[in-house]
Amino acid sequence: MMIRLPLLALAGLSSLPLSAQTPPPAVAPTLAPPTVQPVPAPPPPVPIPALSPAQEAWANQWLKNGAAQGLMARQKDSVALKGDALVTALLDRAKALGTGRVDTADFLDIWALRPAAFDPRPGLARAVSEDRLAQWASGLTPPWAGYETLRKGLARYEAIRDKGGWPSLAATSPADAVRRRIALEDPAVTPGEPLTAVIQRAQRRYGLNPTGTLDTRTLAALNIGVDDRIAAIMANMERWRWMPRSLPVNRVQVNIAAAVLTVFEGDQPVSSMRAVTGSPDNATPMLASSIHSIVVNPPWNVPMSIAKRELFPKGRATLLKQGYKIIKTPEGGERIVQPAGPNSALGRLKFDFNNPFAVYLHDTPSRGKFASYDRLASHGCIRLEKPVALAEQMVAGDPTLDGQIQALIDEGKTQRVSLPKEVAVYLLYWTAFANNDGVVSFRADPYGWDKLLASKIEASSRRVDPTAAPSPSLASKD
Repeated sequence: MMIRLPLLALAGLSSLPLSAQTPPPAVAPTLAPPTVQPVPAPPPPVPIPALSPAQEAWANQWLKNGAAQGLMARQKDSVALKGDALVTALLDRAKALGTGRVDTADFLDIWALRPAAFDPRPGLARAVSEDRLAQWASGLTPPWAGYETLRKGLARYEAIRDKGGWPSLAATSPADAVRRRIALEDPAVTPGEPLTAVIQRAQRRYGLNPTGTLDTRTLAALNIGVDDRIAAIMANMERWRWMPRSLPVNRVQVNIAAAVLTVFEGDQPVSSMRAVTGSPDNATPMLASSIHSIVVNPPWNVPMSIAKRELFPKGRATLLKQGYKIIKTPEGGERIVQPAGPNSALGRLKFDFNNPFAVYLHDTPSRGKFASYDRLASHGCIRLEKPVALAEQMVAGDPTLDGQIQALIDEGKTQRVSLPKEVAVYLLYWTAFANNDGVVSFRADPYGWDKLLASKIEASSRRVDPTAAPSPSLASKD
């Protein structure tokens, strides 16, 4: 704060005789030593009581289930651990199950879904003192059915691998060979079932057009090796470990890999629609946020990366003819805006949520892609098959907006509608998911994240887990 002296006082000082203005000899002031506030020491770690012999035996046996939880591709025999080494291994395994094997420092930036902080020491200390290690361990894994069904599916694929995997198929393979191959993954296959039905069911599990014929894409899916399928399951189990232990009961989830949006109400899926997600060159990020508003009749402020790469090369005349506007920026540059209207790339609705990637859900005038089984084609945002229906669900709690979305669109003006209650949104990358019988459905890994993540899991386990063994299939990818 600046202290201002009265003007009269200043004037009085200036009118003193020169001798009176001469300051006295300077005397060094006596300064008190600065007060140093001690930095509080961090609290000591919670002590872990010594494990009894029976607890040590149980703990060593439990540590052998790392492969069953997707924390490593193969387990190795190891000597029994004791004392501090055993406690360290238990804490490490608990952390891996609770928040993921891969440290967030090793995440790609675009994996913006981050697990919550978790300290396993207090829980382990209580479990040892109360002799409840089994109950403690059972509460470490994600509580979601999606994780548990993948765990069952992992056991199925590990058994297939341990029996030698499966042979490759060709377009000329005999029908019995095709049936046997598919039956390895699908126990519902019966000897008398038409082969067309068997192939169709496999195609649906792979997210392919269920033609019932052994086309090129179906052959490619069937010929993916069992080790790669295990890697995909491991990667998706790890992503489940990044998820919060409780989810908003009302939320929107997008499976990026499958290009599908699902609406949950009361923690139950109530509707879904096809979507178009980011192409392999424009990956949609994994993240969690909340939709706070909907822009009706939105203009499209073209990102500079898209403008430079795709639009400016067309030439100004072409852009103006196509309805774009070229606007001067304060810095002296130019940017492109596509005005609101039926041909806007954002369609008639844009669903906004905060995120560092400038992605959002939106309508689109290009409807043909929704009929395709290959819908990873956007610049990273998520295009929606039924945006009006989704908007109506989100404003249903506001009597002034309920049923009015289409009317607002028809007005033709750009306006922002705040939601009566923010809606949680999760953009997730699920390439493997299973039913209760452990039959796993797979989607392609368009961004190459599965193998990368599986190799990171394996490398992290080998660094810190004494029970982890190098996997022949993954060790070379580290």
